[in-house]
Amino acid sequence: MKRILAVTILLALVLGPLSLSARAQEGDPILIGLQGPMTGDFAYEGQGFEQAISLLVDQINAEGGLLGRPVELVIEDDAGDPTQSALVADRLVDAGVVAVIGAYNSTATEPASEIYNEEGILHITPSSTATRLTEKGFEQFFRVCFLDDRQALFAVMAMADVLGAQKVGVLHDNSTYAQGLAEWTRTYAEEAGLEVAYFDAINPDDQDFTPTLTNIGQADLDAIYFTGYHAQGGLLLRQTAELGLDIQWVMGNASNNPEMVEIAGVDAAAGTFITTEPLPQDLEYPEAVEFVEAFTEAYGEPPASVWWLLAAEAFNVIVHAIEETESTDPEVLAAYLHEDFADYPGLSGPIIGFDEKGDRLGTIHALYEIDEEGVITYYPEQPQPEAEEAEADA
Repeated sequence: MKRILAVTILLALVLGPLSLSARAQEGDPILIGLQGPMTGDFAYEGQGFEQAISLLVDQINAEGGLLGRPVELVIEDDAGDPTQSALVADRLVDAGVVAVIGAYNSTATEPASEIYNEEGILHITPSSTATRLTEKGFEQFFRVCFLDDRQALFAVMAMADVLGAQKVGVLHDNSTYAQGLAEWTRTYAEEAGLEVAYFDAINPDDQDFTPTLTNIGQADLDAIYFTGYHAQGGLLLRQTAELGLDIQWVMGNASNNPEMVEIAGVDAAAGTFITTEPLPQDLEYPEAVEFVEAFTEAYGEPPASVWWLLAAEAFNVIVHAIEETESTDPEVLAAYLHEDFADYPGLSGPIIGFDEKGDRLGTIHALYEIDEEGVITYYPEQPQPEAEEAEADA
């Protein structure tokens, strides 16, 4: 009996700490990374990412967590800069995250995706739409936003069918996103029989775009599509008005930002068209309505940017994959998203699934106009659904 008691005590001493360790491991937080521009030109979007995802993290933890474990959001600021992006990716890998949401801009997402792929981390971007990002064969890279080639097709349809433009121009800023969108727009415009009479780029570090604007004014265009970001878009609009030029501006989804109107001034911005994913307030899906109401209650105002909602979308997709697989193994989660994830009731509309490259199936864009009060407003006349064009292309 003494020997049995001694063995029992010894086993308790050996196995007890292991048992406690195992229980502690089960309760360790599930770390999910957020990489975005918390400072710099795009801070409006990065800080919105943080608000949207933090809201959902709090909701999950209030309900008992995920797989019985709390969720912790690990936030890193890349300032929208590719060099900082790589450093951020290294830090998030070292932190032990199972998945990362971000970055905001394609230029920052691209170098980070290389690192996350090498380290086997699930990576979902809510807003980086450059087509080439998913052409590298990274098995664990996904996006819940829509691709530049589809937006370019929509923009051409908007300029031709809604605005009646025949002679158009395209202006970009040489960034990964903007240049890709510009090139796709030129391709589709030429295929549609439009005359692309102007195609050029600006330096986003410049503050005076007078020479570029003068050339655009002399080109006698029906419309020009700017594919760059909102800060430069605002300057272009403001300086167009200051020069007294009559230019019909159409802007891509990176200019879908109230800050652009502030930079331009309401009078200079009014009448500008924007192609973009639908804004949160224009989404009638029950999930979107519930999210907007919760966001408004938490922060005192509704989400102003579609990218905030899509950041929340990316988080929900990760959570859903973890719940369905009962795993936090990034390889298992990626396999699920490729093979079994389908018909998910997303905030931005039903997510049919992801293709073999990690791109979201289907596409939704809408045409907006900045009204006389400076509000980005859903335009009553819309181009024909892109899906029909996509099917025709196929």
